[in-house]
Amino acid sequence: MTTTTAAAAKPEAGPMLRLALDLGPLVVYFIAYSLTAKNIYASTGIFMAATGAAMLISLMRFGRISPMQWFSSAMVLILGGLTIWLHKDWIIKIKPTLYYLMVSGILFFGLFTGKPTLRLALGNAYPGLNERGWVILSRNWALFFVLMAVANEIVWRNFSTGVWVGYKLWGAIPATMLFALANIPMLMKHGLGESAMAAIADCPPEE
Repeated sequence: MTTTTAAAAKPEAGPMLRLALDLGPLVVYFIAYSLTAKNIYASTGIFMAATGAAMLISLMRFGRISPMQWFSSAMVLILGGLTIWLHKDWIIKIKPTLYYLMVSGILFFGLFTGKPTLRLALGNAYPGLNERGWVILSRNWALFFVLMAVANEIVWRNFSTGVWVGYKLWGAIPATMLFALANIPMLMKHGLGESAMAAIADCPPEE
């Protein structure tokens, strides 16, 4: 029984595959926007399909979909569907703002209650990280997501749709990865050790 169970166990996702599953749909969104003559509604539909495909790959390859991926994907599918149905492009544009503020609110709530909620979502991804490290990491991401929400509001309200789509790929994604890198010294100080470089892939996914 033990041997059969072990053989049937799904492997863990490697860092590069986790990044591809989290960020791939956004890259597809950018490409689709360019190839559909900047049609935000067509590219949103393709974005939804890519998001669904990423969920399916996670389920088939690893036997599960992470809580963060469920949360992000549900917002893409719901708000993307409303964007196409109501033909209102501002709906998909405020999706990042809502995502960032909701995740930030959850993280702050966890900090105030003494139970860092980030650990519940990413616990297995940071072996060895001590309690203080989880608190600091949760606080850092909570503040970062507030800033990202503000940035998204500034961009979509003051610039064209094309600029906003480009910002998502060339602004938001690099900013998230750089912020993850900036946390590595703190993670190593608080017990993560040599596995700290995996923090880039195991950070809360870009929306």
